[in-house]
This record gives sequence, structure tokens and C-alpha cells, in this order.
Amino acid sequence: MKAMILAAGLGKRMRPLTDHCPKPLLPVAGKPLIVHHLERLKHAGIDQIVINVSYRAEQIIAALGDGHSYGVSIQWSRETTPLETGGGIHQALPLLGEAPFLLINGDVWCDHLPHAEALSEKDLAHLVLVDNPEHHPDGDFALRDGRVYQAPAPRLTFAGISLIRPALVADQPAGAFALAPLLKHAIDSQRVSGEHTAQHWVDVGTPERLAELGTYLQHRIGT
Repeated sequence: MKAMILAAGLGKRMRPLTDHCPKPLLPVAGKPLIVHHLERLKHAGIDQIVINVSYRAEQIIAALGDGHSYGVSIQWSRETTPLETGGGIHQALPLLGEAPFLLINGDVWCDHLPHAEALSEKDLAHLVLVDNPEHHPDGDFALRDGRVYQAPAPRLTFAGISLIRPALVADQPAGAFALAPLLKHAIDSQRVSGEHTAQHWVDVGTPERLAELGTYLQHRIGT
């Protein structure tokens, strides 16, 4: 199974840290944030990785190269202008192939990754959900018996980690578009499964949460 890391965002919430450094290269616990992803994927047995880039793309490509230094193979999907999540995946489909793939937001951290077997043949996506953090108390989706619903409550937060079938976006026209409406349509069609994890998760969306993640990882390395 391949993985795709979404790394094309502008990182506006992280400014001024991202004024001259793209968010994926921000240091945390002694190494760039995206390198932690590469190491986690390698540890999970996934060494074929596609990364989409736009803002300060050349900096990211120069830092990671073909991934050899990290024991993985990286293919780059360059976006002249950001294509949003859906459009970015759509452009990268020739690199991802026809099989399901693991999709990870470049600005999250989670100790848990789903197994490929979690995505059934009839489903278009499988979402990892976490307890609602303080900055997102209302959550995103409901989870019952391994199925994801758009119920009002109680809801969990989408972790930004999922298993995706290319068919979820393949029929869309090229260009910028969001993934969320396609996921919600698939949910309403009962073609999205999910799982809840209580393992450590961070939405690395602000300098404060980046620092919190650094403290957590330093402590884990120390132990």
C-alpha cells in the first residue's frame, strides 16, 4: 500500500513561523515535522510515498529528495497553485495507482495508523476518529458499529488520517476542489467506515500546539 502526505498548504495559522519555512519543514523534537511522518510510515511497512507540494515546494523537495535517506521512495506531485485536498489527490492519482492508499494530513500527528484491511471492498473510505480536542469541541462525524454517520451528536473529530479508494475522487474534473463534500456524500451513501483511537493525536495547527508536540515527542524519545 502507498501513502500520500498532504503538504501543499500555506500554513497561515503558523505564521510567522511559516513566512520563510514551509510547515512540513518546521522543526519538532529535533527534526522536520514531515520527517516524523516518513519514519512512522516506514515503521508501519509503507515505503512508497507520494507528497503534494505547492508553497515553497522547492525547499521541501530539496530537503527530502527521493526519500532514500529515510528508507522510503518519494514521488512528488507539484501544484502550481494549491488544489485543495480533493484536487491535490486527483492530480496525484497517476502516481498513486488504482489500489487504496493511506492519506495523511501533513499537519497532524497520531500514534495510530489504520491497517489496510480496515477498508472493505464496498467502501470508498475509512476514517480514523479521535476524541474532540478543546479547539474543536463539536467534532465532525458520528461513529456507530464501525460505520461513519453525519449525526448531530455525539460526534468525534476526524484525525486527518484515512484509507481512500481512488474512485472517491477519480470522476471529478481536474482543478481545485475540497474532499469534504465527497466524503460526506459517500457517508450518506453508507460507503464510509471508521475507527476510534484514544492514542495520542495533535492537530499541529498553531505554534503552541507545535511546541506541545515537541514536548511530547522529546519525552517519548527520552523514555
